[in-house]
Amino acid sequence: MARKASLSGFPEWLPAERVVEQHVLDTLRRVFELHGFANIETRAVETRAQLLRKGEIDKEVYGLSRLAADPEEEKNDPNALALHFDLTVPFARYVVENAGHLAFPFRRYQMQKVWRGERPQDGRFREFTQADIDVVGDGSLPFSYDVELALTIADALSALPIGDFRLRVNNRKLAEGFYRGLGLEDPDAVLRAIDKLEKIGAEKVAEILTTEVGATAAQAQAALDLAGICTADTSFVEQVRALGVEHELLETGLDELSQVIAAASRRAPGNVVADLSIARGLDYYTGTVYETVLVGHESLGSICSGGRYESLASKGKKTYPGVGLSIGVTRLVSRILAEELVTAARSVPSVVYVTLANDEAWHEAQDVAAALRERGIACEVAASAEKFGKQIKYADRRGIPFVWFTHADGTHEVKDIRSGEQLSADPASWTPPAEDLTNVVS
Repeated sequence: MARKASLSGFPEWLPAERVVEQHVLDTLRRVFELHGFANIETRAVETRAQLLRKGEIDKEVYGLSRLAADPEEEKNDPNALALHFDLTVPFARYVVENAGHLAFPFRRYQMQKVWRGERPQDGRFREFTQADIDVVGDGSLPFSYDVELALTIADALSALPIGDFRLRVNNRKLAEGFYRGLGLEDPDAVLRAIDKLEKIGAEKVAEILTTEVGATAAQAQAALDLAGICTADTSFVEQVRALGVEHELLETGLDELSQVIAAASRRAPGNVVADLSIARGLDYYTGTVYETVLVGHESLGSICSGGRYESLASKGKKTYPGVGLSIGVTRLVSRILAEELVTAARSVPSVVYVTLANDEAWHEAQDVAAALRERGIACEVAASAEKFGKQIKYADRRGIPFVWFTHADGTHEVKDIRSGEQLSADPASWTPPAEDLTNVVS
């Protein structure tokens, strides 16, 4: 981007940059709806207790308080409010509270701002937009949705101007079964260590496994060998079995992951891979887990992640299992802008600027504008009848490509101020070239 945001971690887009962000959101919306997902919106705030009941992210949550409130009183208030840090936890509450009005399995997509108090850096913001999709069941949810979600996200990302990507998929049952088969009885601790593999390397992860998790050197090496398996087809199954570990949960995980990869290799070849190093940090994932990176921009981190959860949403003995993925829209947009993968053709939506020959012509000019707008052509009318040269210069500064003239005899002309070509036109039928009707240039 051309300039720094004045408040670190809280991005603001210029009009041309906002055009690119809107293009990304519109594309995702179109793909999600083509796959049958309904749109919802949840409130921006939740109780702190609701937000913190899963996962270790308490230091990242922004608390919400009145300036006049008593700090001690709010500190002990169980209903104290905070801004949501993702869309999954609020969605879980939404499902429980509205279960009687929803048809299950419920398919939803959601695009909203979230807030997270982490250190701002490349691709990481304190305020950012996420785009989520989830399918939630009542009591049970067929595993086929884990497969469908991977294909939906592959479709969505393929429709964006982001270049090549890899949707990396693993299964927590596979990992946990493998660790238990090794004799490691704290699989969550092993997963937390493996989750650090890309940041600190295999040697330091092995040290954590032996000194903090209680693994032997051989067990630690076996866990790293598992994490090193990555294939674009189901050949990972034999590679895992070749490690000589047996456990019932491991077999379940292998079967589930092979279903995802088999379908993906058929419908999204090359874009979806089995990567057994993927662990995911949040506690509520119980089966399939997903992470996505841009090829050539791996340092940006995951642009899309998620997984299967069996009891994130629950009420009493009733549970609402689900599977979902979240796209970091702001992270994506920041990289698209930085690499100029897509640019706005103009910073305004207007395609046509309708000039005024004199101040009395304003109503006639509005008639021209109305005729163009009826056919989906964005336009604006001059505010005053300055010299035509000044009106043309104004349109040029605005980035509007066409200028419309209405003559005293009732005829019309339109000028492409980029080429200088000026032709007769009829407001009831004139249409600009198709490339000028869209505001995004790949």
